[in-house]
Amino acid sequence: MKVCSIYFSATGTTKKVVSRMGNRISEGLGKGIVYREIDITNPSSRKNKLIFDGEDIVIFGVPTYAGRVPNLLLPFLKTIKGNGALCIPVVLYGNRSYDDSLIELSEIMRTNLFRIAAAGAFVGEHSFSLELGKGRPDNEDFKSIDRFAMMICKKVLSGSVQLNGAIKGTIPYRDYFSPRDRSGNKINFIKIKPKTKLELCDDCKICYEACPLGSIEYDDVSVVSGKCMKCCSCVKRCPKGSKFFDDEGYLFHKDELEYMYHERKEIEIFL
Repeated sequence: MKVCSIYFSATGTTKKVVSRMGNRISEGLGKGIVYREIDITNPSSRKNKLIFDGEDIVIFGVPTYAGRVPNLLLPFLKTIKGNGALCIPVVLYGNRSYDDSLIELSEIMRTNLFRIAAAGAFVGEHSFSLELGKGRPDNEDFKSIDRFAMMICKKVLSGSVQLNGAIKGTIPYRDYFSPRDRSGNKINFIKIKPKTKLELCDDCKICYEACPLGSIEYDDVSVVSGKCMKCCSCVKRCPKGSKFFDDEGYLFHKDELEYMYHERKEIEIFL
């Protein structure tokens, strides 16, 4: 039997959850388990075809963007072939709501011929914020992840892997969450891109390497020539603090999120 953790994790929180779960499941299933991890965050990693079979258990994690699976990932996700492998879909969300992201990821995996054995929604630090979901996943989250992993192991070893009940969410999926500005107008997030404080930037290229869409120019890292998914990897990974957003609508929405969703949300699991 083989266990594989796969994650898209621009700022590292999804990786923490999926890697922890994969390691605990492989340990819990006993000797002879082959464990590996596949990071699909970098654009080059998504050029490889992912093909599994009935001997595989796949923990598959993505962040929740605007209440859904990141739309720029959808073309790649639909190419993955399950061929009867077991799958545990996992989503991370920034303490607001995971809305339809978990049911959407689960249905994508079903369509790809995975068998859904369990699923879970976990909280991580919000990509926009240093305060919303700060420090998460934390020790309490990891304890919950460990318990969930042991439940999955028990289920697999029993031979009864069918998911009991329905995963939370709505089909047809709700539209991507669309924030509004202080005047009630929809904020056009598509046009918003990070800027660079040139006086702080030392041209280390970390932001270029971190961008999951390959949108930052190597020769001039202040130029974002491609699409931006607002993952904030460049902002949070910059050692000099030179990357930032200054769009008024973006900043209003960030402040609104921090004000409205400061109370701790807990994980939700489906077995």
